[in-house]
Amino acid sequence: MEMSALPPFQARLLSSALALVGAAALGPVAPPAVAASLFEATEVNPQSFVLVAAPIGNGERAQLNIYEQIRDTRPCFALSGSQPALVEPLLSSFDFTGICGRFLDANGYSLRVGGSDLGSGYRLSVIRSNGDNLLLAVPTKAGVGPEMVVARTQGPGSGFLQLVFEPGWGLKRRAFQGRRLGHIYLYRDTWPGEVADQPSAPEEPPLEALPPADG
Repeated sequence: MEMSALPPFQARLLSSALALVGAAALGPVAPPAVAASLFEATEVNPQSFVLVAAPIGNGERAQLNIYEQIRDTRPCFALSGSQPALVEPLLSSFDFTGICGRFLDANGYSLRVGGSDLGSGYRLSVIRSNGDNLLLAVPTKAGVGPEMVVARTQGPGSGFLQLVFEPGWGLKRRAFQGRRLGHIYLYRDTWPGEVADQPSAPEEPPLEALPPADG
């Protein structure tokens, strides 16, 4: 049946349904900037995760990888040394389905500050600077917020290096209506330099005037 043969209300419903089918065929749509109203940020066990500056190509550049130990069946990664610590990605040597989690790009992780889901306004990049490797949150839209240092390797090195969070940063997991999802937030409660909401101190009662002294 052609859409023009349908009553106007039914035609509008069919148009909406076809639009949804078309969007599904193109794959998942990135959440808009207002996604904070849809998703929650839930706690994770930080000991189960490692942030990695993973080399790209000939190793001159790196990108952020996040590995997660889901079950203790086999170790997913190993750390050695410090400043910087080397990461051995053991999960790449076996079928880690159900044992490990691996988050390689913006499909698996994004930035969040407090209630603001910033995946559409920031990109996470690893750069080399002054003998260190920095994980930078770089704004991709004007006015969205400042550039921020999220983590660093705490020294020069090559290969897979552990990134250590700067103060105030951590990991959380995205959730929808209480259901935990396969997406990780690099998270902080407030913007750098911003003070978290504190209960205001009770006001002191005004001082009463003293009566004049007897002369």
